[in-house]
Amino acid sequence: MPRNLVLITYDSCRFDSVTAATAPNLHKLGQLQKRYAYASWTAPSHYTFLMGLVPHLSPSHVYASEVYKEDFAKWGMRLDIDDLEFASFLPHLSLPRILKSYGYRTVGRVSMPVLNPHTAINVGFDDYKLMPNHNDFAGMVADAEFSRTQPSFYFFNLGETHYPYMLDDPALPHISGLHGVAKSLARGEDAGGRFEEMQIEEFFNPDFMKSLHNQQIACVEYLDGLLGHLIDKAPRDTWFMVMGDHGEAFGEDGYFGHGPVMHEKVFEVPFIEGPRPTRRSLI
Repeated sequence: MPRNLVLITYDSCRFDSVTAATAPNLHKLGQLQKRYAYASWTAPSHYTFLMGLVPHLSPSHVYASEVYKEDFAKWGMRLDIDDLEFASFLPHLSLPRILKSYGYRTVGRVSMPVLNPHTAINVGFDDYKLMPNHNDFAGMVADAEFSRTQPSFYFFNLGETHYPYMLDDPALPHISGLHGVAKSLARGEDAGGRFEEMQIEEFFNPDFMKSLHNQQIACVEYLDGLLGHLIDKAPRDTWFMVMGDHGEAFGEDGYFGHGPVMHEKVFEVPFIEGPRPTRRSLI
C-alpha cells in the first residue's frame, strides 16, 4: 500500500521565522531548506502545490524545465510508488486526482477563506472544509483519522502564522486579504485596511514591525507542539511535507505583508519533508 501523505502549509510564514523558532518536532522530519514560492499570495501558491509543484530551489545555469522535472520525479519516492511517471500528472495536473487514482482518501482542511470549498481548489478531494476558526490546527489534528486499509492524503492550510499572528488585539488594524476586500466591495464598503486605531507611521515603526515578526516566530513554536501530536497520531508509513506558501515583509524597504508586494522576503519560504519519525524521537 502507498504511504500516507500529509502536506502542511504555514500560511505567510517566512523562512527566517522558522530558523529563529524553537521547533524540534518540525526539524525531526528532515533538513530545513530555504526555497522560493511560485507566487506572493495564498491562492496561486496553493493551486501550484496541488499541481504537484512545491516551493522551488533556484539553481543557476539550468533549464527551468529541469527544475520541474526534478520536482515531479520526487513524487514516486514520497509516495513509495515505483511506477509513478510524469504521464500520471496529465492531463489534469492535479495531485489529489493522482492520489485518488492510487486509492487514496483525500482530505483538505483550510484556514484561509480564499481557499474555501466554493473555489476550484477543492477538486479531487473526498472531504474538503474551511475551518470556522482562523487558528485551528488543533481542531484539524483532533479530527484527523488514518485508515489501516486505505492510504490517506491530508492537506492542511494553517492560519496561525498569517496576520494578525494569533494576536487578539483590538488596537491592531483590520487588514483584509483578497477575500475580505471582495466582500467589502460587494457590500459597497471601504475595502482597504482600517487604520483609525493605529496610524500608518506608528504601524511601520521598526520596533512594532519587529514585534510582529517575533509573534510569527512564536506562532511557529506554538504549531510545533500540535505538529508533534499529529506526527504521533499518524501511522509509521507516513510522509510529511511542511512549507510556507509565501513569506511576509516586516517593514523591509518600507513594505509590510504580501500579495502585491515584490520583495525577496515575500518569496523566501521554509520547506522540510521526510518520513514520520519514531515516537521515541519526538519532543
